[in-house]
Amino acid sequence: MKLAGKVLVVTGAGSGIGRAVALEALRRRAKVAAVDLNRTTLEETASLAAADGDLSTHPLDITDRAAVEALPEQVTGRFGAVDGIVHCAGIIQPFVTLRDLDYAAIERVFAVNWSGTLYLTKTFLPPLLARPEGHIVNVASMGGFLPVPGQTIYGASKAAVKLLTEGLHSECAGTNVHVTAVFPGGVATNITTNSGVAIPVGDPEAAAQAHKITTPDRAARDILDGVEKNAYRVLIGRDAKLMDLLYRVNPRRSAGLIADKMKDLLRG
Repeated sequence: MKLAGKVLVVTGAGSGIGRAVALEALRRRAKVAAVDLNRTTLEETASLAAADGDLSTHPLDITDRAAVEALPEQVTGRFGAVDGIVHCAGIIQPFVTLRDLDYAAIERVFAVNWSGTLYLTKTFLPPLLARPEGHIVNVASMGGFLPVPGQTIYGASKAAVKLLTEGLHSECAGTNVHVTAVFPGGVATNITTNSGVAIPVGDPEAAAQAHKITTPDRAARDILDGVEKNAYRVLIGRDAKLMDLLYRVNPRRSAGLIADKMKDLLRG
């Protein structure tokens, strides 16, 4: 789906990949409804977008189903019918083993990553099916196809997003709606801070340079290139591409490599 002239809903647009997707979509001449829980960072995104195009802001808790179900009417009232959604909002868990992770944290991760994705997908699917062409993008994670110790519940929630999105792709075969699953590896964002996990990344661009990981801007370009090519899936970063290949060839070895890298972050 070519983005020029289309109306795109972008979640998680207050920071990180979501913000970068919103700004890149504007550069590609789409109209963008930017959604985020954080009003302050959402307004910062709007300020950055001021010279680039038409953007509306929608402070929203994606775990609130009624609020999500009211969103299409809000966006339509501003821009007209929605043509696509890029769902980037998500959180990680504290870096602890399942044994030490409390149920409140488990339920919060699933509420945001699973229920939020389900609500948005179910809400926007019917109006998108009524469009000449539509697109749904759900951002999963490399942790959704590869086990990451200390992020086991996060990975389970993203594995659910993966299969939901891939199943929806099959269900939408022969319709006018394209469906894409996205699997980022390491991206220099503030997801730890936004998730309430105490490992702040600092400046994303500086972190990307220091650790040779993907920048949010590059991730956004890859995602929207995938939209414009109607890609089945998008792997972001050399790490995601390498581990995807290795996990297919030798799951146990690749899981062991990730486990070794996570030792220093785990506590308890």
